[in-house]
Amino acid sequence: MESVAWQGLALSGIFSWIVIACYFDVTNKFRSLLQPWVSHRVVRGTSTIIKIQKHQHKFLDAFFSGLSCVVSVPFYTAFLPLLFWSGHGKLARQMTLLMAFCDYLGNCIKDVVSAPRPNCPPVRRITATKDEEDNALEYGLPSSHTLNTVCLSGFLVYYVLSYIQNEDACVKLGAVTLACLLVGLIGFGRIYLGMHSLIDIIGGLVVGFVILAMWLTVHEYVDAFIASGQNVTSFWAALSFLLLFAYPTPEVPTPSFEYHTAFDGVAFGIVAGIQQTYHQFHHEGVPRIFTSHLTVPAFLGRMLVGIPTILIVKFCSKALAKWILPVVSNTLGIRIKSTSYIPMLSGSTTEKKSSEIKQSSYFHKMLFFSNQDLFDVDTGIRFLQYAGLAWSVVDLVPSLFSHLRL
Repeated sequence: MESVAWQGLALSGIFSWIVIACYFDVTNKFRSLLQPWVSHRVVRGTSTIIKIQKHQHKFLDAFFSGLSCVVSVPFYTAFLPLLFWSGHGKLARQMTLLMAFCDYLGNCIKDVVSAPRPNCPPVRRITATKDEEDNALEYGLPSSHTLNTVCLSGFLVYYVLSYIQNEDACVKLGAVTLACLLVGLIGFGRIYLGMHSLIDIIGGLVVGFVILAMWLTVHEYVDAFIASGQNVTSFWAALSFLLLFAYPTPEVPTPSFEYHTAFDGVAFGIVAGIQQTYHQFHHEGVPRIFTSHLTVPAFLGRMLVGIPTILIVKFCSKALAKWILPVVSNTLGIRIKSTSYIPMLSGSTTEKKSSEIKQSSYFHKMLFFSNQDLFDVDTGIRFLQYAGLAWSVVDLVPSLFSHLRL
């Protein structure tokens, strides 16, 4: 009963916050206070960026661009399934949920403040990949790369030191030093690449350390709840649904909400899959890589089976969602629109208007849908697509490993 009670209180609290934030227009009030101050710091920091970029070199361009890719969301998305399949399920699921929380909170702050990135020109902005081009469309404060690096490298150091149970002070100091060096290089690199101002990096550091400290306090409780709690899947489904609404409307639409939707789906898929198969595939006694029970050749076999499987599931989940959601919406009498996934539902309105619909007041849509002209179905498609992908990583693919004796 206690578990059900706190779940109800948590969901009620989030719902109440959505109501209060919408009624009192909290986002715009915070933005009016913070945006001018942050924007002023961004403008003042332009001269510092230009001074740093005077030392530009092709090697530095390639080094910092590559380093940014290594700590980017696509890299973590590719790396975390391999971590699950290596036998370190606890580390993988905790880093996945931590990543989802970092993405949600960081992007919320970005869109609440809606502070610009450094002006280009005069700043030289280097976007070596499509992912970096998309990142440049987001607002600046805080730096997501810096925030994510603080949280994930900090938690990885904590986990490894706890796992090996090494009490040597030199080893601990060395691990912490390496993590700090990585954070420093990422922060400096984001400035060098013209992607962020100093205030964005400082914001990423502060928010990152706050999230890390909080996660280190609650991660064991969260993990225990996922592994053996009551109503886990239903609770997380309701939480994921509410978090789609508990997201601020930015001054101008950006890709940030799309990233949040994707990771919201990933977190739900991971939790639902692990809760169902914890005792089969994710307990602490599963074979781990570099042991006699899971050799390197066997792990390579897992990769050859697992990677194509999750890509197929992602494609099928997207196709299924594109078929089911319009049918359900039409059955319920909800008028829908698709800005990218379903061309037939693009409508005759301009792209700008469709973007405004996509990130308008979600609470207004939820409670007063009869007064809303169109709904962007892409949010639901993206959520289900990534939920299916994540579920396959922790449920379907391990089942295949079991049948193939990998």
